[in-house]
Amino acid sequence: MLTSLLDNDFYKITMQNAVIKRFPYAHARYAFINRGQHAFPEGFGTALRHEVDKMATLRLTDQEKRYLEVTCPYLDPTYLDFLAGFRYEPSEVIIEQQGSELSVVIEGPWYRTILWEVPLMALISELWYRLRGVSVTHDDDALIEQRTQEKIELYRRLGLKIAEFGTRRRFSFEVHDRVVEALRHYGSEAFSGTSNVLLAMRHDVKPIGTHAHEWFMFHGARFGFKMANSLALEHWVDVYRGDLGIALTDTFTSSAFFDSFDKKFAKLFDGVRHDSGDPIEFASQTIAHYERLGINPLSKTIIFSDALTPEKVERIQAFCQERIGMAFGIGTNFTNDVGAEPMNMVIKMVEARPEGQGWLPVIKLSDVPDKHTGDPEMISLAKRILSLSETSI
Repeated sequence: MLTSLLDNDFYKITMQNAVIKRFPYAHARYAFINRGQHAFPEGFGTALRHEVDKMATLRLTDQEKRYLEVTCPYLDPTYLDFLAGFRYEPSEVIIEQQGSELSVVIEGPWYRTILWEVPLMALISELWYRLRGVSVTHDDDALIEQRTQEKIELYRRLGLKIAEFGTRRRFSFEVHDRVVEALRHYGSEAFSGTSNVLLAMRHDVKPIGTHAHEWFMFHGARFGFKMANSLALEHWVDVYRGDLGIALTDTFTSSAFFDSFDKKFAKLFDGVRHDSGDPIEFASQTIAHYERLGINPLSKTIIFSDALTPEKVERIQAFCQERIGMAFGIGTNFTNDVGAEPMNMVIKMVEARPEGQGWLPVIKLSDVPDKHTGDPEMISLAKRILSLSETSI
């Protein structure tokens, strides 16, 4: 089901490079969170174990390495040599199934375990349909292409830039591949690229991504919640020196993020990414923040990436037009729009062990309380330290 080391989201590659440079001795623990309370069929855990074990054979090919050298010059040759020698270690993944409940835990050095999350979610999603006998037919192929064409042509008429972010909850790799092919064919200037590195290479489009919540979550454990956002941004700039300049905002709420996003960072970064909460409220907050700092919002970009549909995109576009730059990262609505119910699940870092320290819980304080993850006591502590009202988020 997985045939390439690059069948992963680009931000995992960019974060792995940064982790190796900044935190080579850190360890991490991740866990599968079944938000949708899905009941897994008998034998699911065994099938997943089989697929995970096969991942030990994946390696970066010479062609893939050359692609990264040319496409991503900010990735050092030393990192690409490391990636060429990287192999998944299946013993880092513990899979258990009791009845219809599935448990997946990943543990090991952070620079290694960071690559597991996205392909594991893709495997869980694809197996979820396969083992329950849900499939697409030849007729469905044409419908998938038609739906993708209609969406990207709408976005093109609106003059928008759209990226595909759907690896984690895709229906299958085959559907994902067809979607990116259709976006490339029909999207023209509207299609800016895909988060999936393998498909970016296969279809000659740009790989899209910077960092994810875990980058900030680890900094919270290592340096404390007050310093997490500013040090996470500082370390990112130290590694990439102006490349990959979109900052994720909602690890400890966007309100806390903007408290740390001073004029230095606001000028250094090209823009910010919205991933939870009301997008219009977030856009208003971002525009006001740039204006307070004396920065023209039209010189910056918001990447919207939270459960987007065509209707939601049109609403955001109507508000942001002539106020701030915008682009969109659309995931499940592209790669799992086949008539089946998409899974509601995540894999998140739950604990970290920075160098010289013991294991510490890590948390995420989304702009939507239902998306908070982590130890409840640590969440309450973070709210107090960041002066966040218990009832406001």
